[in-house]
Amino acid sequence: MIIKRIWISCLLIASVLSTGCSQQNAAAATPKSENVSEQAAGTKGSSSKGADSSGTAKSSDFATARDSGAVVLQPEAPGTKTIGNEKAAIDISNISKGYIVVSYKGSNEKVRFQVQFGSEDPYTYRLNSTEDAVFPLTRGNGSYKFTVFENVSGDQYATAFEGKSEVTLENEFLPFLYPNQYVKYDKDTRAVALGEELVKEASDDLDALAMIYDYVVGNIDYDYDKAENVASGYLPVIDQVLDEKKGICFDYAAVMTCMLRTQRIPTQLVVGYSGTVYHAWISVYIDGVGWIHDIIRFDGKEWVRMDPTLAATNRKAEKTVENSGNYRALYYY
Repeated sequence: MIIKRIWISCLLIASVLSTGCSQQNAAAATPKSENVSEQAAGTKGSSSKGADSSGTAKSSDFATARDSGAVVLQPEAPGTKTIGNEKAAIDISNISKGYIVVSYKGSNEKVRFQVQFGSEDPYTYRLNSTEDAVFPLTRGNGSYKFTVFENVSGDQYATAFEGKSEVTLENEFLPFLYPNQYVKYDKDTRAVALGEELVKEASDDLDALAMIYDYVVGNIDYDYDKAENVASGYLPVIDQVLDEKKGICFDYAAVMTCMLRTQRIPTQLVVGYSGTVYHAWISVYIDGVGWIHDIIRFDGKEWVRMDPTLAATNRKAEKTVENSGNYRALYYY
């Protein structure tokens, strides 16, 4: 048995967030969208009113073009294509949609799962034997290595399974439209319905983004006590954050990501550094604009670099984060 010492990034994230801005099974079955790929690629459910034959909204009807109906994409593990052994099974049936589903079959209480793209640093997650877990493939097309580790003692882990797979996505946005272990929701998550209600008057995706942003920073307070005492391996429970009306940066980012993804707006939950502090924020893709990195709010005239945690904590946060150099991304979920 080969025993190796591995750095567990998810533990590092939680431990560092606890000193600064601190930072569960696949989603339940939901109706599938028959045009998921088309929506993700950019048309994203324009209504027939005011649209030309290609489904693209006419500028004359732009104010009424946006469909606010939520779309909850469903991760599935049909088992038509899997890799693994007696310890773990990795369902790669829907790998082209940007996710995999992992099942741990052993009895070890401390299990870690790594996803490595090419020669990049791996992403490390926790696994347990009570539920399957959905993990995103956020680095796009290419070769991925998947490794399941079981704890031997202390911080030493032994490889329980290792496998590889080539990934060719149906389109680049799908990893950022599905729920996963870090942004976990389903059709019954109340934040989905709330997001739909919030944006029902939105004329376009920029408008929807602003409405969701305004609600989150206006109704969720920063939880300083939680930031100081967050448990290692913490993952947000989205509806709980809404109920308690408080949270840490990871909570803010997860709530917004849920609402935006189910509004067909590709959204990255990003973990990295804001200055010297470990932090979580979001980036979004807007049709006609592209990926907007580290930018949360559009004020009608220009993009303002705005992180939702800082905005809720300090009304003058715009001045703190106007310089994009303050943000350094490490992981995308």
